[in-house]
Amino acid sequence: MIRVLVVEDEPVAAEAHRLYVERLAGFTVAGVVHSGGDALRFCEREPVDLVLLDFYLPDTHGLAVCRSLRAAGLPIDVIAVTSARDLALVKAAVSVGVVQYLLKPFTFASLREKLESYAEFHRASGEVTGQAEIDRALATLRTSEHTALPKGMSGETLEAITTALAAADEGLSAATAASAIGASRVTARRYLEYLADNGVVHREPHYGQVGRPEVWYRYGPV
Repeated sequence: MIRVLVVEDEPVAAEAHRLYVERLAGFTVAGVVHSGGDALRFCEREPVDLVLLDFYLPDTHGLAVCRSLRAAGLPIDVIAVTSARDLALVKAAVSVGVVQYLLKPFTFASLREKLESYAEFHRASGEVTGQAEIDRALATLRTSEHTALPKGMSGETLEAITTALAAADEGLSAATAASAIGASRVTARRYLEYLADNGVVHREPHYGQVGRPEVWYRYGPV
């Protein structure tokens, strides 16, 4: 079993990540912590193979956690699970040993693909016969997401919707999401429902003064 430590300061997101990992065969959640300091202390006293690491933590940055893990000589791999989109940060993450990088918010299918690719890499052992085998082993960590979107949906619009959701602490309705990304209300609702069906967001009724409650969508599982 691959032992995973979830490091995420937002409780709802931390619970979502824990549930996602527990749905996958071959993985077990070693623990859930909410700060960089707690992550380091946990790794020093408990066996951990892989850390799902948020970069924006209340006490330190995820890159500092990676550097501390390396300095302590702990043989632990890291997958960054973060909203950080700066390519300079991505390059810095690679330099400190981050094996994969997953942008928030994401679907279960996206995380599953990353973890399954990591598991294939983790299982590899023994001596290779040549460069081709080394290249194949490393390529397992670099597979791009192949989960197809439903017909008529675009990755660009999904990215815009998820970015808007990540920035909205109170969530979005179809109308507010449509306004945020410059799309129609019908289009925004279709993408929001897709994210809800995939466990990225959950639906909440908002009651106004008259009429039926309006559905809002907020990042995190039910």
